[in-house]
Amino acid sequence: MTGAPASAAGGPSGARRAPGPAPAGVQAPGAGRTAARETRGTAPGESGGGPARRGQAGRSASGVRSHGDEAAPAAVSGDGVDAEDGTRPARGAKIAAAAVNQASVWNIANLLTMLRLLLVPAFVMLMLAEGGNDPAWRSFAWAAFAVAMITDLFDGHLARTYDLVTDFGKIADPIADKAIMGAALVCLSALDDLPWWVTGVILGRELGVTLLRFLVIRYGVIPASRGGKLKTLTQGIAVGMYVLALTGWLATLRWWVMAAAVVLTVVTGLDYVKQAIVLRRQGIAERKAALEETEA
Repeated sequence: MTGAPASAAGGPSGARRAPGPAPAGVQAPGAGRTAARETRGTAPGESGGGPARRGQAGRSASGVRSHGDEAAPAAVSGDGVDAEDGTRPARGAKIAAAAVNQASVWNIANLLTMLRLLLVPAFVMLMLAEGGNDPAWRSFAWAAFAVAMITDLFDGHLARTYDLVTDFGKIADPIADKAIMGAALVCLSALDDLPWWVTGVILGRELGVTLLRFLVIRYGVIPASRGGKLKTLTQGIAVGMYVLALTGWLATLRWWVMAAAVVLTVVTGLDYVKQAIVLRRQGIAERKAALEETEA
């Protein structure tokens, strides 16, 4: 027989010949896949769910993709499916995020605001106890009023300093401020310790300014002025002095302090009206200019 041995012909009886270099123009088997991986900078087995990409965006347990030293939220479709790789974020991450959002309402600033709201009915009961003429009960009422005014100084500062601003705080804080002041003024007038017209001027100004802020909020926000802060401080001191059963020269002094508070109340109220008018005019002018630019 003149045929070649089985080992030379690649038969089963001999060891297989090691592959040599491929002829020119012919690509070796698997070379295309290897080159593609190197071009993409990926590790083998990635397309089949193997190791994650080296140097590419990874996914943390909270569903955030990290790019080097920066982090960006992963794109998620409306049904909760990741828009990039089709996976769903971990259910625990959603629950944890919801828990953080719920717990953020119970921060120290909001707790102080809640305390001030709870002090309003307590103050009224203490103020009117024994017909409202007992110096001891009036002293307890003054203590409740003082605590409420002190918490008013701290809750806003804490919220702004430590980033504890919440929607609840934005609504509850001004309500608590006006509730404790209004309760004190009404009680004093009901006990004939303070003329009703003083109560009407102060409460009318507070409610009017609040309504004015809502009316012009579409054009901007009226910032709190130094005069407004001085007004609040003077009102607190004056009302606190009237809550106490003072006599003699202290009773005369509290009259002058209340007079200063009423003057500041009226002056700052008129200043807020002026600012609201200017803010509204500026807002209308800016909208008109933007509309004309769009039409042009």
